[in-house]
Amino acid sequence: MGTDDFGKLVLRLTLGGLLLCHGVHKILTGIDPIRDMIGAHHLPDYLAFGVYAGEVLAPVLIILGLFSRVGGALVVLNMIVAILLVHTGMLVGLNDQGGYVLETQAFYLFGGLAVALLGAGRIAVGGEGPLN
Repeated sequence: MGTDDFGKLVLRLTLGGLLLCHGVHKILTGIDPIRDMIGAHHLPDYLAFGVYAGEVLAPVLIILGLFSRVGGALVVLNMIVAILLVHTGMLVGLNDQGGYVLETQAFYLFGGLAVALLGAGRIAVGGEGPLN
């Protein structure tokens, strides 16, 4: 096992762990605000349940290294939808500290893309299959 595998593990644990916090929050408090946003865009409100795939299922898959490429792709899809529904007016700009205004969303989006492209590495429940 080389440093690449440890680097992938660090990426997976960071991305999955931080994003799972958002998913647990939604489990505990509900997804009514998400339903409202989706409804405001004249989309069916049942699509709000997709947030559980992107913020609970995907992070668990990523952390475990089980179908981690699928988990990474789910995170990318989740973040694209979130950006389109909530943040389109903020695609360009800096916050009060000089950072990109959507840096958190960008981290999740591109972190998910990195996992989807790199896979889990050898330190994973799923081993090194084509979806890991």
